[in-house]
Amino acid sequence: MTRHTLHITLGTQRYAIQRPWGETDGVGGISDVATDAEGRIFVLLRQDAYTDPESPSVLVLSPDGRREHAFGAKEVADGHMFGVSPAGDVYVVDRDAHQVIIFNRHGKELGRIGERHQALRPFNSPCDIAFAPNGDIYVGDGYAAARVHRFSSAGTPLGGWGEPGRGPGQFLIPHAVWVQPDGTVVVADRDNSRLQFFTPTGGFIRSIDDFHKPMDIWGDAKGQLYVTDQVPRLSLLAADGALIGRGRAVLNGAHGVCQAPDGTILLAEMNPRRLSRLVPVD
Repeated sequence: MTRHTLHITLGTQRYAIQRPWGETDGVGGISDVATDAEGRIFVLLRQDAYTDPESPSVLVLSPDGRREHAFGAKEVADGHMFGVSPAGDVYVVDRDAHQVIIFNRHGKELGRIGERHQALRPFNSPCDIAFAPNGDIYVGDGYAAARVHRFSSAGTPLGGWGEPGRGPGQFLIPHAVWVQPDGTVVVADRDNSRLQFFTPTGGFIRSIDDFHKPMDIWGDAKGQLYVTDQVPRLSLLAADGALIGRGRAVLNGAHGVCQAPDGTILLAEMNPRRLSRLVPVD
């Protein structure tokens, strides 16, 4: 039987779809994916580390997909999404433990934000984390809250915004968050099926409703946004939110997305449990 290579096109760029990709055999559900400046790939595994203390929560792959090491088995209970800071540290959003746990790339714990197993101090099942150009940290919170928190790079609270609802600045699961190069904060308001754009302090800018339950956001140096949703599809937007292109790159919707330094796009799929990679082609 011939295995066909499938392709999608986003704007003017065509991509070959490679799936499954990387040495991820035998792991739990793949909830998110991120890379550092050196192209190292971090894979977040959704599994209960307290039930199975030997199962890692973060798998580290080389740029070509080889498994290097793993960490987080003892520290992370319910990793949902994560981010790699400009300094190369890994911030894991430990959703139902109501906490963000900070590791270096080798898996050494560096600190925490929020009180563990204490809802509303300040998180209530948070979802995602993002980093602003000035070092500020934003956390989308979450499954039992409807708020975006802002912190300094040292973890000092700087306020936030949001409440339950469907109006501007209101959320029904702020599932993912990203900060563009100009400081604009973009939130995937998942169950309102929209993206909302804000100033760094929460001033409402605009909303884009052309999505079905957006799952994750990743942005490039130009401010362009890659957005996954549950159609399922991957959308590429200009910095102002204008649609550039769309494609169906996965079967059931990617829970996480990022772009590696070499221009490939990585997609984290919960079902089936795998990474997909989109490779630019002529």
